[in-house]
Amino acid sequence: MRVTSDLWVSALTRRAFASGGYAAVVRRGATEAGAIMILVRDRMGETTLYGPAPQTSYDEGRPEERLFTEVARTFDSDEIDKRLEGEMRFDPDIWVIELEVDDTTFKELVSVRTL
Repeated sequence: MRVTSDLWVSALTRRAFASGGYAAVVRRGATEAGAIMILVRDRMGETTLYGPAPQTSYDEGRPEERLFTEVARTFDSDEIDKRLEGEMRFDPDIWVIELEVDDTTFKELVSVRTL
Protein backbone atom coordinates (compact mmCIF):
# COMPACT_ATOMS: atom_id res chain seq x y z
CA MET A 1 0.00 0.00 0.00
CA ARG A 2 1.34 3.42 -0.96
CA VAL A 3 1.61 6.12 1.72
CA THR A 4 -0.32 9.36 1.32
CA SER A 5 1.22 12.25 -0.59
CA ASP A 6 1.20 14.33 2.60
CA LEU A 7 3.23 11.73 4.51
CA TRP A 8 5.64 11.15 1.63
CA VAL A 9 6.32 14.89 1.23
CA SER A 10 6.81 15.29 4.98
CA ALA A 11 9.36 12.46 4.99
CA LEU A 12 11.14 13.89 1.94
CA THR A 13 11.51 17.35 3.48
CA ARG A 14 12.76 15.95 6.79
CA ARG A 15 15.30 13.71 5.07
CA ALA A 16 16.52 16.64 2.95
CA PHE A 17 17.11 18.79 6.04
CA ALA A 18 18.72 15.88 7.89
CA SER A 19 21.22 15.50 5.03
CA GLY A 20 22.20 19.17 5.27
CA GLY A 21 20.07 20.29 2.32
CA TYR A 22 17.00 22.45 1.99
CA ALA A 23 13.40 21.59 1.12
CA ALA A 24 10.26 23.66 0.83
CA VAL A 25 6.65 22.91 0.02
CA VAL A 26 5.96 25.49 -2.69
CA ARG A 27 2.41 24.27 -3.24
CA ARG A 28 0.39 21.94 -1.07
CA GLY A 29 -1.78 19.50 -2.99
CA ALA A 30 -4.36 16.86 -2.12
CA THR A 31 -3.46 15.12 1.15
CA GLU A 32 -4.34 11.59 0.08
CA ALA A 33 -3.14 11.18 -3.47
CA GLY A 34 -2.04 14.44 -5.06
CA ALA A 35 0.65 14.10 -7.73
CA ILE A 36 4.06 15.41 -6.66
CA MET A 37 6.32 17.65 -8.76
CA ILE A 38 9.89 18.25 -7.57
CA LEU A 39 12.01 21.30 -8.42
CA VAL A 40 15.78 20.96 -8.02
CA ARG A 41 17.99 24.01 -8.37
CA ASP A 42 21.74 23.60 -8.71
CA ARG A 43 24.49 26.05 -7.77
CA MET A 44 24.87 27.25 -11.35
CA GLY A 45 21.22 28.36 -11.57
CA GLU A 46 19.88 25.46 -13.60
CA THR A 47 16.46 24.15 -12.57
CA THR A 48 15.26 20.61 -13.17
CA LEU A 49 11.61 19.68 -12.82
CA TYR A 50 10.65 16.09 -12.03
CA GLY A 51 7.14 14.68 -12.26
CA PRO A 52 5.51 11.33 -11.61
CA ALA A 53 6.80 8.56 -13.86
CA PRO A 54 4.29 6.83 -16.14
CA GLN A 55 2.61 3.72 -14.74
CA THR A 56 4.58 1.56 -17.19
CA SER A 57 7.75 2.43 -15.24
CA TYR A 58 6.61 0.65 -12.10
CA ASP A 59 7.88 -2.75 -11.08
CA GLU A 60 5.08 -5.14 -10.20
CA GLY A 61 7.05 -6.30 -7.18
CA ARG A 62 7.18 -2.78 -5.67
CA PRO A 63 4.06 -0.88 -6.79
CA GLU A 64 4.08 1.26 -3.63
CA GLU A 65 7.33 3.02 -4.56
CA ARG A 66 7.03 6.56 -5.98
CA LEU A 67 8.99 7.00 -9.18
CA PHE A 68 9.80 10.24 -10.96
CA THR A 69 11.02 11.26 -14.38
CA GLU A 70 12.69 14.44 -15.61
CA VAL A 71 10.12 16.76 -17.18
CA ALA A 72 12.23 19.87 -17.91
CA ARG A 73 15.74 21.21 -17.38
CA THR A 74 16.53 24.87 -18.01
CA PHE A 75 18.17 28.05 -16.76
CA ASP A 76 14.95 29.97 -17.54
CA SER A 77 12.72 30.00 -14.42
CA ASP A 78 9.82 31.41 -16.48
CA GLU A 79 9.79 28.22 -18.57
CA ILE A 80 9.50 26.12 -15.40
CA ASP A 81 6.74 28.40 -14.06
CA LYS A 82 4.77 28.04 -17.31
CA ARG A 83 5.15 24.26 -17.19
CA LEU A 84 3.91 24.16 -13.60
CA GLU A 85 0.96 26.43 -14.44
CA GLY A 86 -0.03 24.01 -17.19
CA GLU A 87 0.26 21.06 -14.81
CA MET A 88 -1.91 22.88 -12.24
CA ARG A 89 -4.61 23.59 -14.84
CA PHE A 90 -4.63 19.90 -15.71
CA ASP A 91 -4.47 18.69 -12.07
CA PRO A 92 -5.26 21.31 -9.38
CA ASP A 93 -4.34 18.81 -6.62
CA ILE A 94 -0.60 18.63 -7.36
CA TRP A 95 2.16 19.24 -4.85
CA VAL A 96 5.25 21.27 -5.78
CA ILE A 97 8.35 20.63 -3.68
CA GLU A 98 11.62 22.51 -4.05
CA LEU A 99 14.86 20.77 -3.09
CA GLU A 100 18.37 22.11 -2.77
CA VAL A 101 20.55 19.07 -2.17
CA ASP A 102 23.65 17.64 -3.81
CA ASP A 103 23.34 15.03 -6.55
CA THR A 104 24.22 12.10 -4.30
CA THR A 105 21.61 13.07 -1.72
CA PHE A 106 19.00 13.60 -4.43
CA LYS A 107 19.58 10.07 -5.73
CA GLU A 108 19.09 8.75 -2.19
CA LEU A 109 15.86 10.73 -1.67
CA VAL A 110 14.12 10.35 -5.03
CA SER A 111 13.83 7.36 -7.38
CA VAL A 112 14.19 8.63 -10.96
CA ARG A 113 13.43 6.59 -14.07
CA THR A 114 14.55 7.60 -17.54
CA LEU A 115 12.17 7.09 -20.43
